[in-house]
Amino acid sequence: MFREGRMSVDGEVPKDIHRPDHPNSVGWVRPRKAILFEERPLELEAGGTLGPVEMEYEIYGQEPGPGGENVILICHALTGDAHVAGWDADPLGPIREYRRAKPGWWDQMVGPGKAIDTNRFMVLCANVLGSCYGTSGPSSTNPATGRPWGLGFPMVTVGDWARQQRELLSLLGLGHVKAVVGGSMGGQMALEMGLAYPDLMDDLIILSAGHRVTSQGLAFNVAGRHAILNDPVFNDGDYYGGPWPLSGLAVARMMAQITYLSEESMGFKFGRRLRGKESPDFTLTGIDFELESYLNHQAQSFVKRYDPNSYLYLTRAMDYYDAADKWGGGDMAAMAERIRARTMVVSFSSDWLFPPELCRELVSGMCLARRPISYVNVPSRYGHDAFLVETETVRRLITCYLKQF
Repeated sequence: MFREGRMSVDGEVPKDIHRPDHPNSVGWVRPRKAILFEERPLELEAGGTLGPVEMEYEIYGQEPGPGGENVILICHALTGDAHVAGWDADPLGPIREYRRAKPGWWDQMVGPGKAIDTNRFMVLCANVLGSCYGTSGPSSTNPATGRPWGLGFPMVTVGDWARQQRELLSLLGLGHVKAVVGGSMGGQMALEMGLAYPDLMDDLIILSAGHRVTSQGLAFNVAGRHAILNDPVFNDGDYYGGPWPLSGLAVARMMAQITYLSEESMGFKFGRRLRGKESPDFTLTGIDFELESYLNHQAQSFVKRYDPNSYLYLTRAMDYYDAADKWGGGDMAAMAERIRARTMVVSFSSDWLFPPELCRELVSGMCLARRPISYVNVPSRYGHDAFLVETETVRRLITCYLKQF
């Protein structure tokens, strides 16, 4: 098995229901590294080339079967990484010594006996180009200068990420996989892989994602990037070795966090409740509301672990992506004709970043193209975050879907 759990690691084992010695955990894991595009650089969709490319990935579960029929590739969301399950055996994370003292971002779904069962499948997750979690990006060293790339790093697209994932599979000797699974930005990647490499997979599972972002989603991304670009210490992206533009990144994260929630979820969790007081302080600088405190906490946690330049690159790639325009000349059915995999699309009723009506456009295109499609719209108050929060529902959907075939 590709399981790397049960290894001896210095320090106290985190006390959590998903602790690494739990029988349903993949245990302690360490990231792996691959060097791609050494002999022939990656031809980027936006122009230019890049190579060699360093790529971080993790693998759990079984050895790959003949033809890759038991391999599942998981594509991570915007600020996620390859650490999808288990506990990171590396004591320090990749950005400014941030400690990842928690299980992988989808640990509830991936592991022995879980929805994506590592007793049955080999599970692979790889970090995307432009990120700051071990794969080549703006914080990586530019071999031509010996300094971080900064904004000199080339523009990357969702199509480049799909090519990168395909190259890694080839390096691992995998010409075919059982399924490609992704949520949010990862759902865009999964869709792109189904379009670019229609014979690569048997199944696509797309959660909280569509063929493009909405106008509102685009607007929030624009405003978030504006906050970073206009931070006083941004220095045209060349801030490595000095103060980072964390104020701008914090604002961008707050705005993004709002898009991940819904009015109902914010009202249920926070409403207009004051934080530890009976009446407001009537100040401009204090934190009076519980919602204020939550957004501030999310922002301050995020800036400890993420590179502002990476945020610029990844949100820009999401904004540029329009699968129907790229593959169908704007026609959803023409686009969907390229897909050969069985597909399941899952939307969530209160998600307004990738709302149900946007997901249904993809489903309708699949129906018009007479492609096998399953669609579920899950009633939820949790907004876009529902694909991570509605654990039991998502677990049942994925478990039942994978057991069909």
